[in-house]
Amino acid sequence: MSSNKNQTIKLLSLGGQGELGKNMYVAEVDSDLYVLDAGLMFPEEEMLGIDMVIPDISYLIENQDRIQGIFLSHGHEDHTGALSYILRRIEVPVFGTRLTLALAKAKLKEDEFRGATQFNEIDSDTILQFPNANVSFFRTNHSIPDSVGIVIHTSEGAIVYTGDFKFDQSASGLYSPEIGKMAALGEKGVLCLMSDSTRAESQGYTPSEAIVAKGMADAFHNASGRIIVACFASNLNRIQQVFDTAARLGKKVAVVGKSLQRVYQTALNLGYLKTEPDTIIPVSEIDSYTDKEIVILSTGQHGEPIQALQKMAKQTHKQVNIRKGDTVLIAASPLKGGELILYKTVDLLFRAGANVVSGKYKVHVSGHGSEEELKMMLNLMRPRFLVPVHGEYRMLKAHEKIGKAYGLPSDQIVVAENGEVIEIKPNKIRVGSKVTSGNTLIDGSGVGDVGNIVLRDRRLLSQDGTLIVVVTLNRSDKSIAAGPEIISRGFVYVRESEKLMEESTNIVSDIVRKNAAQKFDWATLKQEIRDSLNQHLYEKTKRRPMILPIIMEI
Repeated sequence: MSSNKNQTIKLLSLGGQGELGKNMYVAEVDSDLYVLDAGLMFPEEEMLGIDMVIPDISYLIENQDRIQGIFLSHGHEDHTGALSYILRRIEVPVFGTRLTLALAKAKLKEDEFRGATQFNEIDSDTILQFPNANVSFFRTNHSIPDSVGIVIHTSEGAIVYTGDFKFDQSASGLYSPEIGKMAALGEKGVLCLMSDSTRAESQGYTPSEAIVAKGMADAFHNASGRIIVACFASNLNRIQQVFDTAARLGKKVAVVGKSLQRVYQTALNLGYLKTEPDTIIPVSEIDSYTDKEIVILSTGQHGEPIQALQKMAKQTHKQVNIRKGDTVLIAASPLKGGELILYKTVDLLFRAGANVVSGKYKVHVSGHGSEEELKMMLNLMRPRFLVPVHGEYRMLKAHEKIGKAYGLPSDQIVVAENGEVIEIKPNKIRVGSKVTSGNTLIDGSGVGDVGNIVLRDRRLLSQDGTLIVVVTLNRSDKSIAAGPEIISRGFVYVRESEKLMEESTNIVSDIVRKNAAQKFDWATLKQEIRDSLNQHLYEKTKRRPMILPIIMEI
């Protein structure tokens, strides 16, 4: 790092504040920008037809010549899933650990990204030198190996971004955190800690993975038929536990799901997953073994397992369907707003004859630290300022409360919204200006072409349906040549609403004849049809369908 004193130190979030997922933060040190993570978020319930959501990167596009790189904390898609869309717009280097980069590249290939990007592999001992700051890393414990915290060293102290983390006392090997390195950072001086808030509302410690290993072993022992384990594709810790338990009991594992296949194969090739050579079998060979010998490891589209289970229960899955006597282990927490879908899925599984094992601590625990672990991170880092990140607003506020209990005054903790710029001085932190932020919606191959107006129309269509009015006019005298024909979709069943359709047809005919007698423009005619029909239909049905007039001339 340059020996010059840094004049400007700012932080801002383009995603991840007040929401779960879409994590993307920017640290500004003088003229340089350091982008921390580039994640996606799965759509909320009202985002009809949307596949995924990524951050609005207008600010990065406007300042791309200042970006030193995108630094990835780990390989989960809520931290890396937006890369292919971002790298189509800006050309910047990407830094990450071996597994993180391998998973990111595999996802880019799946997304048919054909651009040229400079990928730079780092490990927890790497130190990167830039004109105005150095960047270093430390290993953290999460549900996927090669997870790191990211440190930006400024003349005023270190900015520490934890990524996702917890402190599991049973963690070892690939999952062992570098607590000594964290403590050394605290000794040297941490200016600002940007710390994971996902489980800030949960008291105590997040239960150990050792509990899951025991719960999974018990469930495997008690199963009388096939075992189906549903988990997120990127939870490599859980996948390894399935392989280990199956190998100990002499069972065979079939891997089902495109996302899971991609992650599993990548991690296996790099040595981050280990299994006996004869444990894994193709899905096509399941019927060659007895039910008691089979374990099916499953996930669904985008690596989310619940919808795949629903298809299995309904007997509509392409590869595996539920049989009577199957044991289903749900080793995942539902996505935001997905609790109702989970309960319905469990109900469907029982109806299909399966036994379901789920719930707290049996076969799944969180990869995020609870209150006591967040306090431990604060005690290790001893930061001057705290910025809670990764979480809905109530989680950020819970983390703020933990910071106050640790001993930080209120004016040394900032709970910021997406787009708010946090300005840091040696003895002061405050929210200053605001930059463009928000959601970019991905629908099929369309990126950002679906906005609020389109979503509003989809919402209206889902609520009251649509009514299409087709009228054909004679070009010479504007008299009605054909129609009006009214087509109802999702509004009323036409054969049982003949009177309503007849009244609506008469209203349209009267409006067209009245306008034909005078000079008119098409827009005015269409709007009058919409207004009149809207009022009439609401009086009769208390519904407001979307009305689409189509007027043609011959």
